[in-house]
Amino acid sequence: MTFIRLRTFFCTILSIVVIAIFPLNCFAVTQNNSLALSAKGAVLIDLDERNILYQKNATERMPMASTTKIVTALLVCELSNIDAIVKIPREAVGVEGSSIYLCEGELLSVEELLYALLLESANDAAVALAVFSAGSIEEFAKKCNEKARELGLENTSFVNPHGLYNENHYTTAYDLAILTAEALKNPTISKICATKHAQIRFGVTDDNPSGEGMRYLKNHNKLLTSYDGAIGVKTGFTKKSGRCLISAAKRGELTLIAVTLNAPDDWRDHTALLDFGFENYERKLIFAQGEFNHAFPLSNGENEFITVTNLSPIYAFAKKGELKYTTKIEACFRFAIAPISEGQIMGKLCVNLGTKAYTSTLVSTENAEIKQKAHRFFD
Repeated sequence: MTFIRLRTFFCTILSIVVIAIFPLNCFAVTQNNSLALSAKGAVLIDLDERNILYQKNATERMPMASTTKIVTALLVCELSNIDAIVKIPREAVGVEGSSIYLCEGELLSVEELLYALLLESANDAAVALAVFSAGSIEEFAKKCNEKARELGLENTSFVNPHGLYNENHYTTAYDLAILTAEALKNPTISKICATKHAQIRFGVTDDNPSGEGMRYLKNHNKLLTSYDGAIGVKTGFTKKSGRCLISAAKRGELTLIAVTLNAPDDWRDHTALLDFGFENYERKLIFAQGEFNHAFPLSNGENEFITVTNLSPIYAFAKKGELKYTTKIEACFRFAIAPISEGQIMGKLCVNLGTKAYTSTLVSTENAEIKQKAHRFFD
């Protein structure tokens, strides 16, 4: 065998060995391509860590229609008391698009208007809330943009609280997912987004405090009844933006958020996105609060050790089958010196999973008093 043939033979064998030991990671690409989404822009993230699990043009700027109302709800909850009473201003009467037909001077609480905003996607409720919370639509939009910058979202711009088309009113699938993750941390918003039906008062005024009856509201998010674990979030549509949708679902410890922009078949898109996430990823409880215990060296105490435990639970997120972790203790000192009080901070517990580290403060579980010594003559 000539040198060239021998070299070719060994190179071929080496290539086979390398491929066998280090196979190409095509799983994610194959899975993502198989989704075949109708959406122009899409993203799937997990709520707690906000990892991107799937994306399609996720950072491309697009109009977002009434999904805008997620940031509206978030800002209103931050700026106003939900029990406060709003007197409907003239600006909120006869607003274009979806509406609950508010009347000037009508009285409703902030919470009632939030239900109208998120269930019926009422544009008039959006204007009423914006004016009440910030004084004007322009000032409210300014605060929305400040919130976006605060969250590090550089591809988002708001000019109104409802999402009616404006060339300067846009976001991206990714930015909208991050805004939603932030909004769902608010218990009022998360509760309303998961509500299928609600009632709010109708015709209450200063002269008619009893009102004229009730308005019946229906959530237009079909996934709340068709998808296992669905907990929200918001639909949207204009002719120029197309169908826009934010969905969220929770199974076990894992909560996913999916966003699609300009998606003709958005219900199917979201089912595919959420299924992909739940089939391939998991979030598990590693240590419940107080479950991890460690004997910490103690000096000058009655005992040689003092027990420390984790102050908060530790959860970890990973692809299914890849949740392999190690633990490490980072102590505040090499050994503790009595006296020690119960609950005193002793260090930090680290759970390492790949390049990620999940932590919890370690505290003492008991008091440790100074050791009482008998005094001798030479002491």
